[in-house]
Amino acid sequence: MLLRKTVLVVSLATAALLASAGAATAAPSTPTPAAPAAAAAAAAAAANPVIVVGGLSGVAVAYEPIAVRLRADGYRTFIYQLPGLGLGDIPASARAFAGYVEQVRASTGAATVDLVAHSEGGLVSRYYLKRLGGTASIGRYVSLGTPQYGTYVANIVAFLGLGSCAGIVACQQMTIGSAFLADLNAGDDTPGSVRYTTIRTLQDELVRPTGNAAVNDGATNVLIQAYCPLRVVGHLGLVLDGTAYAIVRGALVDGPVRPNCLAV
Repeated sequence: MLLRKTVLVVSLATAALLASAGAATAAPSTPTPAAPAAAAAAAAAAANPVIVVGGLSGVAVAYEPIAVRLRADGYRTFIYQLPGLGLGDIPASARAFAGYVEQVRASTGAATVDLVAHSEGGLVSRYYLKRLGGTASIGRYVSLGTPQYGTYVANIVAFLGLGSCAGIVACQQMTIGSAFLADLNAGDDTPGSVRYTTIRTLQDELVRPTGNAAVNDGATNVLIQAYCPLRVVGHLGLVLDGTAYAIVRGALVDGPVRPNCLAV
């Protein structure tokens, strides 16, 4: 009797151990919290290089905040300061920019690069894409507060008699109804296979009306306050604001528009 009990206990213990071992073998390994972040960083490092294109009077250092965010997310990031701080002819700036794009492609070995362009930089970039054959070299175009269809601010300066935009050629070209904008916006706004995204804010002091910061023909046009009504972002704030950056980051991975309204 004692022998039978002993055999039964041993058998049950053995079965329990085997079941435990089987469960341990079958259980999937739990990824560490760092795994998703590491995977995202690796994907960004393999993605297109990003050129941040400055705007009118925008020195390169002013765009370091957004460049730092991009680099922290793993992107190979470059800053392009417009020739003469963008005061001159926009098509001339675009021709200089075309050369810079080729330098970045050559130095990184990338077939295409992505653009994140602020203010006038978005017009320089669009002219390069539309009139200088740049679509073959660009994967994504993201503009921040670009007066795609002009701004009344430029008109007001001209109205005040300050030398027709105070003699600033680029200001004249950004005036609503200018010959430059009529040419740029004739036909398709979004040529090539480039993915176009525009980002604008209701508090933009320099692009009025703010709807002129959007483009047609299939672009993703994002108004920050349509998603985050209480978010206050000015023209210069577009390169500093966390919510705006969340939209930029999504655009660079072809993701849905899901801005983080509480981002800093």
